[in-house]
Amino acid sequence: MNGFANGSHESAPGAGATPGEIAAFLTTAPAMDVATWLDLRARADAWSYLRRLDAARRGAVFSNMSESRQDEIAQALGTDELAGLVAEMDADDRVDLFNRLPDDLQARLRDALDPAIREDILRLSVHDDETAGALMTSDYAVLGRDMTAGEALDALRREAADAETIYRSYVLDEAGRLVGAIRLHELILAAGETPITELMEPAPVSVRPETDREDVARMIAHYDILALPVIDAEGRLVGIVTHDDAADAMQAETTEDFQKISTVLPFSQSLRDASVRVLYSRRIVWLALLVVGNLFSGAGIAYFEETILAYVSLVFFLPLLIDSSGNAGSQSATLMVRALATGDVRPGDWGALILREAVVAAALGATMAAVVFPLGRCAAGRRWRRWSA
Repeated sequence: MNGFANGSHESAPGAGATPGEIAAFLTTAPAMDVATWLDLRARADAWSYLRRLDAARRGAVFSNMSESRQDEIAQALGTDELAGLVAEMDADDRVDLFNRLPDDLQARLRDALDPAIREDILRLSVHDDETAGALMTSDYAVLGRDMTAGEALDALRREAADAETIYRSYVLDEAGRLVGAIRLHELILAAGETPITELMEPAPVSVRPETDREDVARMIAHYDILALPVIDAEGRLVGIVTHDDAADAMQAETTEDFQKISTVLPFSQSLRDASVRVLYSRRIVWLALLVVGNLFSGAGIAYFEETILAYVSLVFFLPLLIDSSGNAGSQSATLMVRALATGDVRPGDWGALILREAVVAAALGATMAAVVFPLGRCAAGRRWRRWSA
């Protein structure tokens, strides 16, 4: 994410900042703001500043840096140093980084990581990039269904340091199956001896690892929850997708939709980091197809060549036809792609939608013809008067 939140960039060190001002910024500013500032520094300088931070702070800042800068730093570090940095990252962030690393570096990193972290990375990295499995994290708080509210609070105090969120915890049975969810304020307000089964939300909404990430983001927004549990085929809890990761996924999906609307093949890099080859390859395909389509337009004009020669004033309306058809096509494409992205329509609706679009196109064409017809008559009248004179 680029840019500083809430105008906090005003406190970011400028070119003439003293070492003390830089140190204060690195240790006190929000991790996102520090990450954005470091993204603008040279790679060596960025890592030099990161090394000054304590391990937990370093992992939080590094997790918020751009993917391209993360990759640069990761590939420049020694294996042991990289393993220490990865260990301090959130589970979902370190899996994303691991998947982007070259195969040889992945192999060396696996050997250097703590076995528990290595197993967690391998378990999370098998999922497709655009599914709930790729978004989920294993840093979540769980409670046993036989606990009381007081016991649950004690357990959360022990788990809080390693959990990504404790505002919503998950209740499991002896087999690890998800049986309920409970919010932190309900535990705080309840009497200590109250069984959490009386406080929890039974059978909370959940998704499978293969669920599309866009559907996950919609569900989190629809149910207005901080996190969505992910369960396997047996109902066991395997991870959670938090609202911030869902928002990032929705932003990526929206970017992809805009790229499709603009007849650009989707690409994952930011525009700033994309290479010339990537930008060329993603744009040339549709441009080539549009050139072929325009050949048919040229053939149509050639078919009416004699009519155009007989009525030269028709030439003045060719730009109108070309621009209007382009605008109409852009309108249809924008409406359709966005409707597909939001789930308003589905591929199975294509028959009815094409029929309706044909009716709308006919109505739009008739209206535009009615608007242009008086202008055409005026142009024809002027031509006739010139010919008569």
